[in-house]
Amino acid sequence: MTDVLLSVQAIETFYGPIQALHGASIEVRPGQIVTVLGANGAGKTTILKTISGVMDPRRGGILFEGRPIARMSPDRVMRLGICHAPEGREVFPFLTVRENLMMGAFTRRDTAAIRSDLEAVFGYFPVLQERERQRAGQLSGGQQQMLAIGRALMGAPKLLLLDEPSLGLSPLLVTQIFGIIRRINEERGTAILLVEQNAHIALQTAHFGYVMEVGRVVIADRCEALAAREDIRAFYLGHGPGASGSVRRPRRRR
Repeated sequence: MTDVLLSVQAIETFYGPIQALHGASIEVRPGQIVTVLGANGAGKTTILKTISGVMDPRRGGILFEGRPIARMSPDRVMRLGICHAPEGREVFPFLTVRENLMMGAFTRRDTAAIRSDLEAVFGYFPVLQERERQRAGQLSGGQQQMLAIGRALMGAPKLLLLDEPSLGLSPLLVTQIFGIIRRINEERGTAILLVEQNAHIALQTAHFGYVMEVGRVVIADRCEALAAREDIRAFYLGHGPGASGSVRRPRRRR
């Protein structure tokens, strides 16, 4: 088995005539949490949509477990083991919590394993079990975020794509959800690709990080190293002198 689970290779993705990604490349290794940081419009969400098949790259390639997946339909990508919890939660509001979770397992036929995964999701998010017969649209924002993550887990992912899981949540709920994200990674060995504007908690949670600016990856390093950089601390973490609006790219070694 390859030691690289996901390899995104110089992809270029467009919204109509507007180019959103300019040769972006990232990697995720088995069992790793990788975060993608960047300001609004940097291309973070577009990378996830391109990986999951919601958008097609015009150029470049994507390999998952060594297999080309660029331009595959989203359902085929999901069947291979990539599950996406999108920005904004996007639960089915008129379905119950349990029905939403079971929608995450719609491609599966392993009944016993589905039942086991449902119990695991309820273990991570006990409030979902308490409200399993309630319509998803009646949940709070934090509970809907838990449901979106739980639904993605019901697909038995090898790679979990999480887009802005902290968006609109209280600091207490953010801490709780990121604690569960770490548990999922540690207990299940699930690799996670995390897009997150809360750089502080993202760098505390992930093993490796990429920084994007205007559709390009400008920095890639271990999260400990990123958190120690003065420009990252100033621009994303609010420490040190004021940011100039971008981060300094590392000098190339000669």
